Amino acid sequence: MSVYSPFVVLWVALALVVIGLLVYRRFVAAGEDDLIHVSDEGGSAASHQMTVAHRLDQIDKWGKILTTLVVIYGVILGAVYVYRGWVSAG
Repeated sequence: MSVYSPFVVLWVALALVVIGLLVYRRFVAAGEDDLIHVSDEGGSAASHQMTVAHRLDQIDKWGKILTTLVVIYGVILGAVYVYRGWVSAG
């Protein structure tokens, strides 16, 4: 078992969360209505559009944050791995 195993497991878990968020966003976006409802009776279509748009905004915000975190963490993890290999070889 490598010293890096817990760090790699954490990186994989974060990447799986980002993938899960992507799948969840697809499901939420499937219920999105692209037509603009200005004057519908009762306002149910317009309120549904606003609800879905807000939910998609929140998913996008967290998706960007977590994707950035996964990339930065992966680059750091890769750099440490390469550095340790270089030091142990020399």
